[in-house]
Amino acid sequence: MNGIGSDPDPGGASAVSPPNTAALRRWVTAFCIIRFDLERGQVVEKSYPDPPPLPPDKLRIASFSSFPDSMSYHLPHNRSTLHDSLFSFRLPYSNSDQISHKDQDYLYGFVFNRQRQDPRLPRGGEQKSVVILTHLPFSTVFRLLLQILGPLCFDLGHTALSLVASHVAAWPDPVRGAPMELPIGNASLRVHLPPNPECSPQVVQSNPAVPHGLFHDSDMFSSFRGVILHLWNLWELMLIGEPILVIAPTPSQCSEAVSALVSLISPIPCSVDYRPYFTIHDPEFARLNSLPSGVSFPPVILGVTNLFFLKSLRNIPTVVSVGSQSPNSTRALPVNGIKLDQLSKFSPSTFFNSIKLKREGPLSLMTEHKEAVWSKYTGCTKPDTAVLNRLVDAGVSSRVEESMSVVNNEILRRHFLELTTNFLAPFGPYFRVDTPIEGTSPFMDPPPVNPFRSGEFLEGLATRGPGKFLAKRMRSNWLDLYRRFLEGQNFMPWFQRRRAAAETEQKRLWRQARINVDIQKLISNMSELERLDLFNAVERYLLRELESSESGARESIAACDKLKLHLQAVYNVLPKDTQELLVSNPKRASLLQYSATTTDPTR
Repeated sequence: MNGIGSDPDPGGASAVSPPNTAALRRWVTAFCIIRFDLERGQVVEKSYPDPPPLPPDKLRIASFSSFPDSMSYHLPHNRSTLHDSLFSFRLPYSNSDQISHKDQDYLYGFVFNRQRQDPRLPRGGEQKSVVILTHLPFSTVFRLLLQILGPLCFDLGHTALSLVASHVAAWPDPVRGAPMELPIGNASLRVHLPPNPECSPQVVQSNPAVPHGLFHDSDMFSSFRGVILHLWNLWELMLIGEPILVIAPTPSQCSEAVSALVSLISPIPCSVDYRPYFTIHDPEFARLNSLPSGVSFPPVILGVTNLFFLKSLRNIPTVVSVGSQSPNSTRALPVNGIKLDQLSKFSPSTFFNSIKLKREGPLSLMTEHKEAVWSKYTGCTKPDTAVLNRLVDAGVSSRVEESMSVVNNEILRRHFLELTTNFLAPFGPYFRVDTPIEGTSPFMDPPPVNPFRSGEFLEGLATRGPGKFLAKRMRSNWLDLYRRFLEGQNFMPWFQRRRAAAETEQKRLWRQARINVDIQKLISNMSELERLDLFNAVERYLLRELESSESGARESIAACDKLKLHLQAVYNVLPKDTQELLVSNPKRASLLQYSATTTDPTR
């Protein structure tokens, strides 16, 4: 579980040593306090390090992204009202036009925004944001950290930045795929970082608390509770990398919904550009707004609050409207106006309302916010009624709603993980790892991993079928989903990572087999020529390990010692004239001289 342990009070500011900037960069690029100035716009009031180590254009975009794009929610009109919100954004950091999948090519911002309404202030209020800028997409860490840092900055002022920076700089290096306890004063952040995308997706489906992708802490259920029947279509759209516009009343709601969409296809990493919170000030907006008529919208997931996007980006094929005008209010559990226990019942009024909603289109949101999905895509995956029937109605209590949301998220995540895993199952043979057959020599090169050809794959899949799990949940056009997945942007990056992971694992297993082989038993059944070939093969792998051992890797040093013993054992059974010819090579002679001075445990 992710959470804050002990009392979240950093405390002891005077006793904390100055932050180590280089150590801090392992986790955070910069901490900033940004103020909205009526005359100058967004102003970086204070940062650590100061100035922020960012190009001016990137800092400017990050500053614009740290504030609501519009007054899109309605706050109570008391004499003085505070409204705090947490949200996130993501910006390309590399200037390359090529799509990148590396963390360092994107800048993530985690924002604690405070709006204070007061009629005594100019224009009736003020805004200020505390922002964590980082190249790491670890929402599990930075959301918790922001819950400490945000209020602390408003209580202590600018000194809170260097204080928290000192604690973060003292953290150990990030360890992906493992639980970590990160101290911050008297508190500690207990988190479980998502694994590397290159890792094999061997996840424990019975334990959804173990992360298997980015943003596994996002609130999928609360984000899409009003359009929950569309989740399966959205899963397909994310799978094939189609463009989606997510619109919500607040930055918190839209960034949470986009994060939930990215996590929906876990363990597949989302290779489509996604922006949890996108504003009209982003340079990318001008390009998207000027697309010629008839040109396909590029694959991107945009989370927005400004209704202007509905007009300017009206050629985007899928629009998802989520969230509530009153984000703190509790709701019953409607699904386009239906409670879960009524999903199986036909209602003429509901049917006509859905037809009316579709006819009105997304522009109807200009007059009234409603939760709905408009899409030109026709999916093949049917909503799973068994899953829907297990979801719990939260009722009207905020405390009960929060606990029920946790339960419902667990149900949904487990289901979509299982759905994605079964969808990817036909690709399994292309990642199959072969190990040496018992009794054969591990000193030959491992067989190549099965080559992939999309045409052959689809033909074979059409013959075999999608498997029982998917067959029960998909319509007859299921093969088209695979075809579009192969053509989309998510497939090849995922496939190449999984292929590389399989090849690395196969090399590791064969290397281990070479080290552990019973060399005496292996050479006992060999002819003289085979033994000579074996000697050359052992020597070849030994030289490779020697190159690796130069970096000081302990495993390579141990492997070298064992392979030298193997080399000496094979040398000992060769004819004298062959031995003399082999040691005429000085480099080889030095390898054998080392072995001769070492007691062979196999002899």
